[in-house]
Amino acid sequence: MSVTLDISDGLASVRLNRPEALNALSFAVLRELSAAFDEAGRSGARVLVITGSGDKAFCAGADIKELMGRGLVAQREGALLGQATFSKLGRLAMPSIAVIHGYAFGGGLELAMACTFRIATPNAKMGLPEIKLGLIPGYGGTQRLPRLVGEARALEMVLSGKTIDAAEAERIGLVNRVVEGQDPVALGREFAGQFTGFSRCASVFAREAIQRASETSLEEGLKIEADLSTLAFQTADASEGMHAFVEKRNAIFRDE
Repeated sequence: MSVTLDISDGLASVRLNRPEALNALSFAVLRELSAAFDEAGRSGARVLVITGSGDKAFCAGADIKELMGRGLVAQREGALLGQATFSKLGRLAMPSIAVIHGYAFGGGLELAMACTFRIATPNAKMGLPEIKLGLIPGYGGTQRLPRLVGEARALEMVLSGKTIDAAEAERIGLVNRVVEGQDPVALGREFAGQFTGFSRCASVFAREAIQRASETSLEEGLKIEADLSTLAFQTADASEGMHAFVEKRNAIFRDE
């Protein structure tokens, strides 16, 4: 299998497992990823960590040889497959974390950008080099990158095809944090620890409110926030959290 899924202790770990190809995204790999995301969503895990095998790359992008000689309909179907696969991450009830070590180019960076969070090791290199092939990003890069780093920086990266290092990625907001360590899954688990001790209900509502903020006006966004915060108040976890606060004890959330 080119994609492996491991679930333990509330952590779902998806690993791209094509180190000989720098974990490149063939269409078969995209379908395996899609199935893995579905299974992770059904597992009840509280967080999803995505890594790549080997020490050279998180994911070097699409399998270019597979893209050659395809007709317009096939090419569009391929783009829609990649977009649909990565978009599943935003609909999961759990946050997702991409642990970027080594290369994350093209579709690999687009996969990382579809995650809730991105952390990178100091050796990480990132970019959307499609322009160098006479192409443009097709798996969400032109849409997610400006939402993360702003239009001007996104235009610079896409139109130049430049590569940036981990420090620059952190500076412009492309990654949340640069971390030291050799085991990507352990790094993802450590980062995830700050999000997993709370009510899953509240986490889902908060993520939805923030994600929809970039898609609507402030006025409409405030209405969405009011609706979601009202729903949060109706949960058993909210009652437990407020009682625990008043009683000066730790809350015991049951995701209800």
